[in-house]
Amino acid sequence: MAESEVTEDDFRVILAQVRTFIAKEVVPREADIAREDRVPDEIRRAAAEMGLFGYAIPQEWGGLGLDLVHDVELAMEFGYTTLALRSMFGTNNGIAGQVLVNFGTDEQKSTWLTRIASGEVVASFALTEPEAGSNPAGLTTRAVRQDGGWRIDGAKRYITNAPLADLFIVFARTRPADETGPGIAVFLVPADSPGITVGPKDAKMGQEGAASAEVYFDGVVVDDAALVGGSEDAGYRAAMTSLAKGRVHIAALAVGAAQRALDESVAHAATTRQGGTPIGDFQLVQAHLADQHVGVEAGRALVRDAARKYVTGEDTRIAPSVAKLFCTEMAGRVADSAVQVHGGAGYMRGVVVERIYRDVRLLRLYEGTSEIQRLIVGGGLVRQAKKAMS
Repeated sequence: MAESEVTEDDFRVILAQVRTFIAKEVVPREADIAREDRVPDEIRRAAAEMGLFGYAIPQEWGGLGLDLVHDVELAMEFGYTTLALRSMFGTNNGIAGQVLVNFGTDEQKSTWLTRIASGEVVASFALTEPEAGSNPAGLTTRAVRQDGGWRIDGAKRYITNAPLADLFIVFARTRPADETGPGIAVFLVPADSPGITVGPKDAKMGQEGAASAEVYFDGVVVDDAALVGGSEDAGYRAAMTSLAKGRVHIAALAVGAAQRALDESVAHAATTRQGGTPIGDFQLVQAHLADQHVGVEAGRALVRDAARKYVTGEDTRIAPSVAKLFCTEMAGRVADSAVQVHGGAGYMRGVVVERIYRDVRLLRLYEGTSEIQRLIVGGGLVRQAKKAMS
């Protein structure tokens, strides 16, 4: 794995700037973002000026060049506020941008990456379908050879940033799966290509301000230059590699959200009284706070360890799934506990922990459900044991 392109001193400055930006510019606007279901333009512009649309993209393409060890530190900050902020530039840095970074041709990188890193282009990762979610092997979207190019037909679902996208990273089947591979390729498809229809913005349980929608491809034609890596067989590897790295990022995001829920709970317990006594003096309330704190600290340590193992190459498969499984489930428990500490107030719209409770539920679903993570971890352990015995 490539080393980070920034020094630790430089990163400390970046992290401090991000923390200040979130505390001063985003947290005070959380209620506005939820009510209007959009991130204000001035926040988007500020994020772009800070380099947040390309923090994980190499510097040669205009990004900050941060590795996953640094990425998770930023993600824990992003998780502290509305998850719509991170969603705005998450795909540029993550599952969409990394497909180009790791698998794109030089021409593809030079055409797209600089504009992705600056925020001029919003890239959207078009993988999920009605019959293919956490397991890409079930894809039904098809790409067929046609006159020196490809014709793409199919439908994608729950595609983050689809209503805003300038570029779709589209996964499509080019042949049935066989002994040579799954037959899945990846294509770079500009959002204004004829034949693309983006459906209405999804109405979700939470994460107001983060846009997703269905995307339909009806006879969309692209040339050979749109085939990522110039290879039909790069698609499945690109998906798996991008998802594994993204799982560590999502785990860190969950830790940030859980930390915010904990902080809100502690502040509420210290200031809210029942019968003249701060509820934080009650032992059963203290037990809730203790369990929240233990979960957050365990998750933080696990995320940092998984990121280190990914960057060094020690473990790029099991550790990311371990981190995502534990941290996203932990965030759900912490959010539930935070609502309980707040009592009736925790069930009211406009109260931070109520929003967090809804927001973090999605973290256990995307980038591979908790069930998929259990299969990856359990299956990986069995394969390791068999290999050791052979």
